[in-house]
Amino acid sequence: MTGPAPTGDELVVMLAALANPLRLRIVAKLADGRDYVSRLARDIGISRPLLHMHLQRLEAAGLIVGSLELSEDGKAMKYYEVTDFHLSLTASTLAESVRTLTRSDPEKGPAPKEQS
Repeated sequence: MTGPAPTGDELVVMLAALANPLRLRIVAKLADGRDYVSRLARDIGISRPLLHMHLQRLEAAGLIVGSLELSEDGKAMKYYEVTDFHLSLTASTLAESVRTLTRSDPEKGPAPKEQS
């Protein structure tokens, strides 16, 4: 995700995804290289269902990407890796991203006064 700066809405989603300690730990672990769900869950110390919830949030924000692969013994394994993203948070980049916001909170939809 290098290149153009994210829009205001994209930035809100990315920052919200990163605003959780477990998701930060997941990204940090994946920064060392791609890994599969079962090992990630063991290494981080959480259940696979909880890990899946966090992985979905990170993937929706464009911070990680998953791929399904077959192991040597024929098992389907889901691998995740960090995308090539770069965030530089300065006052000017935040001011620029605010100009492209389309909603107050992208996850909750428009505020009542914005609906009219």
